[in-house]
Amino acid sequence: MTTLKGNKLYGMILLIAITIPSYAETLEHAIDTQVKTDISAQKSQQKVDTLTDETTQILAEYREILRQTASLRAYNDQLDKLVASQRKELDSINVQLRNIETTQRDIVPLMLKMIDAMTQFVALDIPFLPEERQTRVAQLQTLMERADVALAEKYRRILEAYQVETEYGRTIEAYQDDLVSGDNTRSVEFLRIGRVSLYYLTLDGLEVGMWDQALGEWQQLDNEYRQAVEQGLKIAKKQLPPDLLVLPVKTVEVAQ
Repeated sequence: MTTLKGNKLYGMILLIAITIPSYAETLEHAIDTQVKTDISAQKSQQKVDTLTDETTQILAEYREILRQTASLRAYNDQLDKLVASQRKELDSINVQLRNIETTQRDIVPLMLKMIDAMTQFVALDIPFLPEERQTRVAQLQTLMERADVALAEKYRRILEAYQVETEYGRTIEAYQDDLVSGDNTRSVEFLRIGRVSLYYLTLDGLEVGMWDQALGEWQQLDNEYRQAVEQGLKIAKKQLPPDLLVLPVKTVEVAQ
């Protein structure tokens, strides 16, 4: 009995002794496998994380591209509208330029006629400030021949000259100048009353006269008008307040 039990015990011990190394190898293999699996999983997770980051970056870039595309489309639409507007403006400018060319062709002859009319008017008017007025007309004639002066400036100067001539009809004026009568030239004081009458008084105050437009010559007045002319000269110089003047007036009769 003892021998049988001893054999069984020995067999169990031997079995355990055989089993332990086998189990250890299996356990070691399992642990090694698990470690490799964990390492592989870690690498896979890293790849997943890397892919996730790349995907997030690509998505952000895609969204930025979409935003820039929308912005560029809006900008291009605005540029298209601006270009269309500029084309309309250019067409309008071209039309205006053609109109300006037509206007220039029409207005230049008109301006020349205006200057000719003023030249004749000054020549036929009572002879006050003859040199000044003739010089003004001559300057306009010279101005029309200058290429460096704009057409608008030429037209403005002509209108300005007409305005000066118009003002003469609403004012009185006293000035000193030479009186040419035949071969005789004397310095006198002139009194202009509008465009109606032109009188003179010699500097010594001894002779008074007026321009006879009908006859186209100077006529000496009676001494009784000397005081009125003197008073008129002082009024024109603002040395006296305006007052009633009794002076002869001679006008040209209009033919019926």
